[in-house]
Amino acid sequence: MRHHDHSPEAILAAALPSSRYAQRLLDSEPVRKTALLENLHSPFDRKEMQDHLELKSVQIADEESLNTVLRDLRKQVILRLAIRDISGQADLAEVMTCMTDLAEVTINCALKFHEMWLTQPHRFGSPRGENSHSVQHLLVVAMGKLGGGELNVSSDVDLIFVYPEDGETDGAKSISNHEFFARLGRKLIASLNDFTADGYVFRVDMRLRPHGENSPLAISFPMLEEYFIKQGREWERHAWIKGRVIAGGIDSESILMEQIVRPFVFRKYLDFNAYESMRRLHAQLRKEVERRELHDNIKLGPGGIREIEFITQVFQLIRGGRDVDLCIRPTLGVLQRLQKKQQLPKQAVSELIGAYCFLRKLEHRLQYLDDQQTQTLPLNPEDQQRIASAMGFSGYERFMQQLDRHRSDVTRHFELIFATPRKSPSHDMLAYLWQAEAHDTSQTEAAATQLSTMGFTEPEKISERIRSFYQDNAYQHLAESSQQQIITLIPMLIETASEHPPVDITLERMLQLLEKISTQSSYLALLLEHPHTLQRVAGIASISQWASDYLGRHPILLDELLRQAEPHPVPDWKVLNNELIYQLNHVNNPKNDVIEWQMDVLRHFQHAQVFRLLVTDLEGSLQLETLSDHLTALADLVLDNVLNLAWSGLKKRHRENPAFAVIGYGKLGGKELGYASDLDMVFLYDDDHPDAAEIYTKLGQSINAWLTRHTSAGLLYETDLRLRPNGASGLLVSSMEAFAQYQHQQAWVWEHQALTRARFVVGDPHVGDVFEQTRKEILCKQRNLTGLKQEILKMREKMLEAHPNPTALFDIKHDRGGIIDVEFIVQYLVLGYSNQYPELTGNIGNIALLKLAGELGLIEKITAEKTRSAYREFRRIQHRQRLNGEADMAGSAPVDSQAQKFTRVEDSPLKEDRKAVLALWKEVFGN
Repeated sequence: MRHHDHSPEAILAAALPSSRYAQRLLDSEPVRKTALLENLHSPFDRKEMQDHLELKSVQIADEESLNTVLRDLRKQVILRLAIRDISGQADLAEVMTCMTDLAEVTINCALKFHEMWLTQPHRFGSPRGENSHSVQHLLVVAMGKLGGGELNVSSDVDLIFVYPEDGETDGAKSISNHEFFARLGRKLIASLNDFTADGYVFRVDMRLRPHGENSPLAISFPMLEEYFIKQGREWERHAWIKGRVIAGGIDSESILMEQIVRPFVFRKYLDFNAYESMRRLHAQLRKEVERRELHDNIKLGPGGIREIEFITQVFQLIRGGRDVDLCIRPTLGVLQRLQKKQQLPKQAVSELIGAYCFLRKLEHRLQYLDDQQTQTLPLNPEDQQRIASAMGFSGYERFMQQLDRHRSDVTRHFELIFATPRKSPSHDMLAYLWQAEAHDTSQTEAAATQLSTMGFTEPEKISERIRSFYQDNAYQHLAESSQQQIITLIPMLIETASEHPPVDITLERMLQLLEKISTQSSYLALLLEHPHTLQRVAGIASISQWASDYLGRHPILLDELLRQAEPHPVPDWKVLNNELIYQLNHVNNPKNDVIEWQMDVLRHFQHAQVFRLLVTDLEGSLQLETLSDHLTALADLVLDNVLNLAWSGLKKRHRENPAFAVIGYGKLGGKELGYASDLDMVFLYDDDHPDAAEIYTKLGQSINAWLTRHTSAGLLYETDLRLRPNGASGLLVSSMEAFAQYQHQQAWVWEHQALTRARFVVGDPHVGDVFEQTRKEILCKQRNLTGLKQEILKMREKMLEAHPNPTALFDIKHDRGGIIDVEFIVQYLVLGYSNQYPELTGNIGNIALLKLAGELGLIEKITAEKTRSAYREFRRIQHRQRLNGEADMAGSAPVDSQAQKFTRVEDSPLKEDRKAVLALWKEVFGN
């Protein structure tokens, strides 16, 4: 519609044929033309609307004058907007914002006047809460496109009226709050909706309220909450995604949205049942389209606006409870976030955005014709031509080609997302077999044959196992819908397991996982909706008992398998940390229990990162050292966030940043963390404030609580704080000075051994530097080598006594020639020779230190090399064993006998490695 003549007159003349409504308005009220031409080049913004009403408010004395002023504003706004839009000066965002602003400004204005008139003391007075006795206000909740901030130019507005509490008004004519707000609501509706000589402002639709058309017009918070809990329907969850308070009691808005609406709309877990409910809704919509023959309706018809909204809403309902980033209302905003989160491919998002913008622009052009709320394409040729040219096409046919392309894109994406997963040919036969009682031998034999063909070695055992699964109390007590899900899933499990040897073990682990998640029908739905995740679960279960247990404890991680179809990228901890901080401090976070929420965010984040590394590890593409580096980087990152959260949560703080450091010992210090390692830590501070000891002790306790508290999402890390000065009986937090004094004067040799692997992890870098200096001083002390050897040998004896090994197997960790021997050798070399070679104090890990000792000539290069490769091999085997054992999944140290089970192996393959370590031991300690 662009023309060379840019004068307002030319723009208006070119645009008018596309809007009979604008033409009629200017014909009947020609005075409007001047103002229109003057302002055509600038958008009609909210401030201009408010200023206009402010100016006219002196004329508002009663309902009639209020209605006239509101209708006058609407005409001005629509007139300018229509011409700006048709002539290409306003984009879609301007149109939607302008209409949304108009609705909010007019509703607030009408509400203000009616409330003022009704609450006059000689009339009803102010409604008061029966418990709080405070004045109550009506909250106007916008639903639909107004709620989403994406209103169209001839839309009705979907509203719901809510007020906090029942009670009575305090005026001359006292009535119940319930009745008062119903009156106020009716007055408000009339001011917007009644068709007067001046037209109307907005048609108002109240049918989305609880119980629909025949129910009370205004509803109290407790009534709404009770309705949601007892009767709220699936479609209402979709509708309330867009719910937004646009007028009324702003102070009570957060109670309504946070505590009543949010738990109803967004489940705390990932809600994959949303697919099925969306399919049902869509099927109803399809029926309605057929019945009313709405195929040419660009909103409700196939490939229309509603299907794009359905796509965004299903992702919001599934994930909004966990990912508050998706708790937003505008359709386009959600689509962009889904792309950023890799929930939808880039191409799909750009096609859906293209279609949405085209359809909305078209919807507005259809409505400009006669100011009718229509979404249906015109049948007469003149109007068809008008629409085509308003959309920028030379003819209707070209326009229709483009429209059909967009609609088929939408339909294609919709069907991809909502397709019902297909069953395999043998599915029903397998499903049937375990429900029949085992009386019919022919069926049992058929089952056995089928299972044998699939590669299971003991079919009878499996049939029996599945039968007992169905007979178990846990299954019997499930809701019928969950039982149905499981009946569908078990044959899929069997088929998938049969492709992942050892098939019997894989199936057993998958059944155990199914037992653990059977009460959470949402995760059963995930597996049914995305059967390819079963393949990945089977892949993991076939390799690692530990990993399938981990999934059973944190089934939310099934979602990771859904996303990461490609091999896992190397984690970028900086990016991940920014993402975590963003989630922890998100504006949409629940306000009422923010600490619990942040604890859960941290736990989900940590579990997801561990699981991503685990999957990469099981796929065989991670070296153990690299894995440990990543697990350590993850622990460091979590500790950094926990330190900040704990500090900002302290009631008493005497400075902006704490002069405090977390020192890592053991595996955390040496960067050798495994999946379930606990964190050995010492807390230090360097601060002479009189309350420092008290404040930092609280901080230390808080850090420990953030890490170890069990929430619904599990825990972060088990911690071990016994390496602090004076051990378990010592203070939780030490000043730097006390720590240095203790290390110099009282510490045992084994505490200095521990110091060889200690490092500053997070906190104040200055405290970190002071610690590092102290550590170096201690390690570089001149020591009597003979005395040192004796101390270390004594300690080694003690440890052997504590871990006797009555079996013929080799205990990789504790037996002579194993991991602890290597660690002791390195610790001796560091303590004995750092005063000559300070570079030995570097925290570079055992493998690198052995190499360095060889280069410095402290040990033979060749034995150093052999011991390095032995140590590597021991850790690799220990790691593999853990993955396949049923370790205590909480990350707490397993019971000793169980821990030893993982570290004992056949001796023969490791004979050479063991010999190498013993040879180096002899070389260093001489026995």
